[in-house]
Amino acid sequence: MKIAYISTCQPRECGLATFNENLLQAVNHYLPFNASGSFMVALNDSDDKYQYDYDNRVKFVIAQEHLADYQAAASFINRSGADMCCIQHEFGIFGGRSGAHLLTLTSALQMPYTVILHTVLERPDPVQLFITRKLADGAAKVIVMSKKAVQLLREAYRIPLGKISSIPHGVPDFEKPDIQTIKQQLELPIGKILLTFGLIGPSKGLETVIRALPTIREQHPDAKYVILGKTHPGVLKRSGEDYRDSLKLLAAQLGVEKHLLFISKFVDEQDLHAYLSACDIYLTPYPNGAQITSGTLSYAVGAGAAVVSTPYWHAQELLKSNRGKLFNFNDHSQLSAIVNNLLSNPAELNKLKQNAFRHGLSLRWPKIGKQYTQLFKANAETTSPTLLTENTLMKVTSLTRPLSWKTY
Repeated sequence: MKIAYISTCQPRECGLATFNENLLQAVNHYLPFNASGSFMVALNDSDDKYQYDYDNRVKFVIAQEHLADYQAAASFINRSGADMCCIQHEFGIFGGRSGAHLLTLTSALQMPYTVILHTVLERPDPVQLFITRKLADGAAKVIVMSKKAVQLLREAYRIPLGKISSIPHGVPDFEKPDIQTIKQQLELPIGKILLTFGLIGPSKGLETVIRALPTIREQHPDAKYVILGKTHPGVLKRSGEDYRDSLKLLAAQLGVEKHLLFISKFVDEQDLHAYLSACDIYLTPYPNGAQITSGTLSYAVGAGAAVVSTPYWHAQELLKSNRGKLFNFNDHSQLSAIVNNLLSNPAELNKLKQNAFRHGLSLRWPKIGKQYTQLFKANAETTSPTLLTENTLMKVTSLTRPLSWKTY
């Protein structure tokens, strides 16, 4: 079986690129030796086709806002001998209004495709609703990563249940390391480590943790809050490091600047697993409940971390059965109380870690890859996707028409 994966691709520093890489490797593990020949079609976020140093598995590059590239990509895939396509979908990585350029590609495919929705909006605008429904109409299968996402696709998007599959977010299949050795290798400060990982921006709610630090420090003066990750490229482009600087200023105003540590880098999965294993508590203080999937949360559970989180959708599902603790949105007082209680009760803290680790075993990529392989094999045997009607094609054209027609 030969699969064309359409996604952002490494070395682009992007969660979708990492997910796509892991998925390809996990699926290839279950295919006969030398029988795959699968390849990637990469999305670039600039006009430069050579923006990233891709390896030879990337056979075609799409410049995000170039409509002609989507048409050419479809022609390339049709000639490639691929049995099916797998599309990683986020609105922000495809060109056109709300990523509508992707419809030009999918409507021209002459083979089945599966689309993995990394975001499912509870209240999509009319364009987002149109795009998601058209992607689903043409797909052999729509894959999401939570029960809530299945519910939304049925109720808000009217997508038939038979079109939808739910497969959890995969996590690395690493051995649990020796904690003290890892802490020394990572050069983490001595004391209790609170950790948040991911691209930094105002949507992450990191100020809630900083406001909780004075109360945490009173009971645990050795506690340090480590924020691991670069500023989100979109945030950096719009406002530079203003948000990061505001967090530093807030910490200084509260007198906890010595308890806050920024590590501004995008780490690979092995290093991330090490950080997650070494921390005492992993925090996801997101202020918005409408987050359907969090790769960082999945990674934390997979690494057996003790997680304290706001009750966004994915956290409610993943942290149930005492696999983590929840606190109310923007409630730094409740957060500090939970953190202090856990740091003061090692037995309860370890119980959370054990529960998370056991559940995380079911999320490891070898098991998740097997589910995808079985689904892909079934999808590759289906008929070609439904062609868009002339009326629909006119709508797609109006959505995908760029402000200026530029081609290579």
